[in-house]
Amino acid sequence: MTPPYTGGCACGAVRYTIAAEPIFQNHCQCRDCQRRSGTGHGSYLSFLCRSGAAITGETAEWRVTADSGRDKLYAFCPRCGTPTHLTFPAMPELIAVPAASLDDPTRFHPAALTYAIRGEAWDPIDETLPRFERMPGG
Repeated sequence: MTPPYTGGCACGAVRYTIAAEPIFQNHCQCRDCQRRSGTGHGSYLSFLCRSGAAITGETAEWRVTADSGRDKLYAFCPRCGTPTHLTFPAMPELIAVPAASLDDPTRFHPAALTYAIRGEAWDPIDETLPRFERMPGG
């Protein structure tokens, strides 16, 4: 059995454990991810097991309407501001965590680049990854 995915915020006040394998790992260049990260993209592992994700500590959330028209809820530590996870009201079992929030970030293996249409020339992403102008299936 694979060890759980663990991680949390920079100050340690929020922690998560996910005992499942990710269903998707990607870099995303949408404007939400750019603004949220302060860089050209976000990097995420998505899991289809929100009910099985153990999250400890207090988080704050803010809601964003994505290009798809669906809402996303970004959770972060109110103490240090670190993003900890992302959920989707339209898909209640889906949870995504930022790759850099993992205790072992080497477990992140991106399989695609999403929202390549929004990518900036100064933020090149691995050219060998499959590229999608938007979110596949969305």
